[in-house]
Amino acid sequence: MPARAAQAGHTVLVVEDDSSIRTLLTSALGAAGYLVTSAAGGQEAMFEAGNRRPDLIVLDVMLPDTDGFQLTRDLRAAGVYTPVLFLTARSDVEDRIIGLSSGGDDYVTKPFHVQEVLLRIRAILRRSGTPTAHGGGAHEPLRYADVTLDENTHEAWRADRPLRLSPTEFRLLACLLAQPERVLEKAEILQQVWRYDFSGDTRIVDTYVKTLRRKIDRDAPPLIHTVRGVGYCLRLPRDQSTAALR
Repeated sequence: MPARAAQAGHTVLVVEDDSSIRTLLTSALGAAGYLVTSAAGGQEAMFEAGNRRPDLIVLDVMLPDTDGFQLTRDLRAAGVYTPVLFLTARSDVEDRIIGLSSGGDDYVTKPFHVQEVLLRIRAILRRSGTPTAHGGGAHEPLRYADVTLDENTHEAWRADRPLRLSPTEFRLLACLLAQPERVLEKAEILQQVWRYDFSGDTRIVDTYVKTLRRKIDRDAPPLIHTVRGVGYCLRLPRDQSTAALR
């Protein structure tokens, strides 16, 4: 695949202990115009991520000295918020939830097609490098009830509790906050948050909503509600007025 100007300067760290898969990915990414570095284990990956600060990490879940989920948690704890694309043989919903709630941004299940990996990398880099709302420049914080999201500082809170969100969780929350009390169809959320074709597969929306709920609705009145057969809505519970939490 030919390199694109939008990819110029983007560095990708590939973390994979299988040398054949690591070579395949580094070759394909290099041919697509990315600057590629690689690691075969968790300790090496921590060093590379901390020192090179790549734009994105392609991370195998099963590593010889740790697992990708724990490595992502360690990176986030160390202040490294580089977007992470998981490579995983685990296809169960609960496993995907664990991965995404650990701070990951997307996942590809094995066996995978290289073109799918490239597509998802481009999409992650595109959405992590552009504003989350309406155009460029500074934005007023988004607020609803006791939730505040500041796109300028990439911070979010519920009441006085900071929310530690991955870039994709942040975009999802921004999408909901920009249109409170309106039911958003899953396909609409896919378009606004992910910005690429999932071929009608909306399960990733369900998975991300679950991880976001665990962070936002913990020990507080639930705000993210499911409208069965349609999508999701950000609103207060029916028995509470909006003014109660403003």
